[in-house]
Amino acid sequence: MHVSLEELDKKAKAVLETYEGATLTPKERAQIPLQEMPTQDPGVRVKNMQEVSIGYTENQVRAEALRCLQCKNKPCIKGCPVSIDIPAFIAEAAKGEHAKALSIIKESSSLPAICGRVCPQESQCQLYCTVGKVLKDVEQSVSIGRIERYVADFAREHECETIPTVAPETGKKVAVVGTGPASISAAMDLRREGHEVVMFEALHKAGGVLVYGIPEFRLPKKIVEHELQNLKDMGVTIRRNYLVGKTRKIADLMGKDGFDAVFVGSGAGLPKFMGIEGENYVGVFSANEYLTRSNLMKAYAVGEALTPLFDSKKVAVFGGGNVAMDAARTAKRLGSEEVSIIYRRTEVEMPARREEVAHAKEEGVRFLYLHAPLKITANEKGRVNGVELIQCELGEPDASGRRSPVEIPGSEKMFDFDTVIVAIGNASNPLIKATTDEIEVNRRGNFIVNEETCETTLKGVYAGGDIVLGAATVILAMGQGRKAAKAMNQYLLTK
Repeated sequence: MHVSLEELDKKAKAVLETYEGATLTPKERAQIPLQEMPTQDPGVRVKNMQEVSIGYTENQVRAEALRCLQCKNKPCIKGCPVSIDIPAFIAEAAKGEHAKALSIIKESSSLPAICGRVCPQESQCQLYCTVGKVLKDVEQSVSIGRIERYVADFAREHECETIPTVAPETGKKVAVVGTGPASISAAMDLRREGHEVVMFEALHKAGGVLVYGIPEFRLPKKIVEHELQNLKDMGVTIRRNYLVGKTRKIADLMGKDGFDAVFVGSGAGLPKFMGIEGENYVGVFSANEYLTRSNLMKAYAVGEALTPLFDSKKVAVFGGGNVAMDAARTAKRLGSEEVSIIYRRTEVEMPARREEVAHAKEEGVRFLYLHAPLKITANEKGRVNGVELIQCELGEPDASGRRSPVEIPGSEKMFDFDTVIVAIGNASNPLIKATTDEIEVNRRGNFIVNEETCETTLKGVYAGGDIVLGAATVILAMGQGRKAAKAMNQYLLTK
């Protein structure tokens, strides 16, 4: 049942009246109720592209911050890929010192408003939270991400955040390929040291996966634009419509254009398909194309954007990750009458965040668990008109530890669909490797790098994010960007 922001704020106010200002024992703090995230009503939000999660109120953020035990050993930091001093910033948030809280976060993270929204805190910092362990439920951990989001939004809206200090110019010049989270993090740390930093973006808008991959209803693009403006204010140059590997090769950047070092954060933008019959029919999309048309090219803004919109009534989405949820929920907003997630395992094994799965269910997305697609069918015009599915059962665990789906012979059945979205993952961008022989990759096409420095097999060229890790979280990509920047700063001292 949907609870309004006003009701949630009222409950938080009652918590503060009971606990704020008192000397609380750890047991008493753990008994303070978790603050639920206010959201748009499902019946309303499914018809718009506005952010689903509205964000905590002032009362809520302070009530949630009171739940933190301020553990001396700070276990939550162990789960943070960029090692934010989590207890310290939460302590400031509890006092209402939000600008100070943000300054603590920004010592380690350059994108708190984004990470607070899209990172899977339940499998990172909140996984180690003592409150969650006491209550034997990670979902009852202190809501670190929600507090982080609030203080970042507060500082942005009240114009009380500060631009990082830039050291005197060093005369060194660094190219950053891509403008996603790894690249943003690397660019900021490199610029802080006084190097000239130029970022190269293949598309007409900067932001990488933050812009083309994540829908507006999960991450408003004005927030990404704000973070990129902070980079520009530091003196970073962003060149768009510039495809490194085609417009210019890595060798040209370093040999002809005067760049002393290069960071590659070009992502994992090559869609994977299943190799089943019918994947070339009209009405079959990779999740990348489908989401890019909506997120980057504004296909949902009918009458305002020129991007054509495929007319779908019954949509099948193959996959069970966050991208599959994004595609399914986008399809609902684009007017599809029925949207189904087709997943080979059960909900327990589904890799998507539980919050995203819950939101999808609230919005009317249907889930077909333990089903796998065998082939896609089409009418005489080559347009999708159905999918043959086979039922599965779970067998022994695979290499990742998840139980493998086993098809049940004779359980095949045809289902009516007019659109298929394939969301089973992406491979690393192959373009730079194809034009730079000295860079070695593994069998998946991911760049091979030194684990400590993120340097590739080509001297002076570093890499991080999805091009190295495969599909990763925003904060993991940022962690690699920071690690690479630290090593690059040392390398540039010797140039």
